[in-house]
Amino acid sequence: MRIMGLDYGSKTVGVAISDELMITAQPVMTIERKSENKLRKTLAKIEELIDEYKVSFVVLGYPKNMDNSEGERVAATKEFAEHLERRTGLEVILQDERLTTIESERILVEAGVRREHRKDYVDKMAAAVILQSYLDSQHN
Repeated sequence: MRIMGLDYGSKTVGVAISDELMITAQPVMTIERKSENKLRKTLAKIEELIDEYKVSFVVLGYPKNMDNSEGERVAATKEFAEHLERRTGLEVILQDERLTTIESERILVEAGVRREHRKDYVDKMAAAVILQSYLDSQHN
């Protein structure tokens, strides 16, 4: 059994997958989106990855504000979660994603990824941080 982690954004969706023991999360890819309002191709690609990795459920980053309030991205994320559940039939769990982009940047800096290349990795790394946070919470 594997779990998929997603970092949903207006222009990209970062994707990560757990190992079969559900201990670690690995970044897989970043799906580029042409338009924020068009989800068909994005959902189709996620569906392909779900089949390829035999995913049991999805952990989706939940973009709460630092003061724990819900901003404008929350509504779009909830709508995306509903589309994803309908299309795949899998449960989608919302996971607090506060500070994941900062943590992703820190990981990339420590790994020696040059500044001009970080944007190529930050979304899938954020998905891995979201998923790892969920995995860690389940083991504690």
